[in-house]
Amino acid sequence: MRITDIQRCGVRPGRLVEWTLSPATVAAATRLPEDSRPPAYIQESHIRTAKCVREDGLFVPTWLGTAFDLPGRVDLDVLQEALRSWTLRHETLRSGFRWAGEELRRFTLDPADVSLHREDAGEFDDADLLTAYLQDRFDTVADALRWPNLIYTAVVRPDSTSVYMAFDHSNVDAYSLTRIAAEVHELYDALTAGRTADRPAPAASYVDFCEIERADADRLDGDHDIVARWREFIRRGGGTLPTFPVDLGLTPGEPLPPQAMLCEPLADAETAAAFEAYCRPYGGSLVGVLAATALSVRELGGQSVYRTVVPFHTRVRSRWTDSVGWYVGGAPIEVPLTGTRGFPDVLRAVRAELGAARKLARMPLARVLALLGADFRPTSPDLYSIVSYVDTRTVPGADRWTDMRAHALLRVSYGDQVCVWVNRQHEGLWLASRYPDTDVAAKNMRLYVERLRDHIATAGHGSLSAVS
Repeated sequence: MRITDIQRCGVRPGRLVEWTLSPATVAAATRLPEDSRPPAYIQESHIRTAKCVREDGLFVPTWLGTAFDLPGRVDLDVLQEALRSWTLRHETLRSGFRWAGEELRRFTLDPADVSLHREDAGEFDDADLLTAYLQDRFDTVADALRWPNLIYTAVVRPDSTSVYMAFDHSNVDAYSLTRIAAEVHELYDALTAGRTADRPAPAASYVDFCEIERADADRLDGDHDIVARWREFIRRGGGTLPTFPVDLGLTPGEPLPPQAMLCEPLADAETAAAFEAYCRPYGGSLVGVLAATALSVRELGGQSVYRTVVPFHTRVRSRWTDSVGWYVGGAPIEVPLTGTRGFPDVLRAVRAELGAARKLARMPLARVLALLGADFRPTSPDLYSIVSYVDTRTVPGADRWTDMRAHALLRVSYGDQVCVWVNRQHEGLWLASRYPDTDVAAKNMRLYVERLRDHIATAGHGSLSAVS
C-alpha cells in the first residue's frame, strides 16, 4: 500500500456521501461515566501537543486516512452497515477523551449506542475541488481536540465507488491503515451476499492495551536502565532529540514552517529482493535502509555519527495483530561513521545499535521524558525526525491493493522535522516523506533520496553478482 497524501491518490469526480457518528451517539457519549482505563502515553502526548500548538495560534491537522475502491454500483445501505460493523470491531473508535481540569479522562461507548449518520454532499464534477473539499472536511472532523474525530466518505459513480476514511492519529497508526481496505471489502461482500454470520469478531482492544502499557510504564523510576539510556542519548545530542541531519534551511526561533511531501518508487521488485538478500546476514532490510541513510547523510553533511530514533511497533503479542490503534514506540541509535570502510561496516554498526536499543521502544518516550524532568513543552507535532521501514507484503489483502486502488493517506501541514517512510510491497520499495517546505530542504531531500536509491541499487547489484 502506497503512503501518499490526498492530492496524489487519484481522487476522481462523483457523488459524495459522508458518514459520521450520529447525533444520538454523540448525545450518549456526553452522559457516559469515566472509563478507568487511561490514555496511552503516546495518545496523551499527541493531544497535549495539539493543544499547545493550537494555543500558540497554529492549527496543525495530523489525521491519517485510507482510500480504496469498491467495484460496480454500490449499495449505500450495505456499505453503511459494513462501515458500522467495522467500527464496532475496534473499541478505540468508540472511545474518546475529555478534560477534567488538566487531566485527560477516557469515556467509551457501548456498541449498542453506536450508529452512523449519512449525509449526501452532492455531485462533484471537478477532481481538484473534490480533493480540496475532502481535505477540509477531514481537517475539521478528524481533529485531535474534538470528538468524534473520525469520518467516512464515499465518492459514488456508476461503475465504482471510492471510499475515503480519516481518523485522528490518536486512534490509528500506519499499520492499522493497511488492514482497513480488505476488512471493509470482506464485510461489504458478506453483507451483500446475506452472510451476516461472516461478520468478524471484535478485535483485541487498543483501549485494553493502553491500560496494560501505562501500568508497565508507571513502574519505571528515574533510576531505571531505560531512562538512563535515554538520558545519555539526549545528553550526547546537546540536550535535544535528533533532527534529520541535513540542512533544511530553517532558522531557529522562526514559526513552524509548512511542509512538502515527496512520494515515489525507490526500487522495483527485483532490486528490492536483491537488496533484502544482501542485507539478510546483517539483520534484513530495516538495517539496510538505516545504513544506507547513514551513508547518505554523511555524504551530504559530513556527519561523523548518525543519530536517530527508530520507530518500532509495540504489537509484541499476536493478540494485537488485528487491532486498530497507535502501537508505536521509538528506539534511539547512534551509528558511528568515522572509520567505516564501506556498506558492510555500517550494516554491522546499525545491527549492533538496534540489538542494544530495540527493547527501549517498548517504553513510552513521554513517560521517559517526564522522569528525566526535562521541559519538553512541544512546539511541533513531531518530537524528532524518523526513518521508518515496514514490510507490508504479508498484510491480508496486500496482493489486491493495486486492484483496489488502495492508499494510506497522510496529512501534510506544518512541521520542522523530517519523516521518511519506506514500505516494502510486492511491487518493490516505496518511499514517502514530509519535510519543511524550503528550497534548501527540497534540494537536500532530493539528494538524500537519490543517494539512498543508489546505495540500495548498488547493494542489490552486489547480491545479484554474487548469485550469478
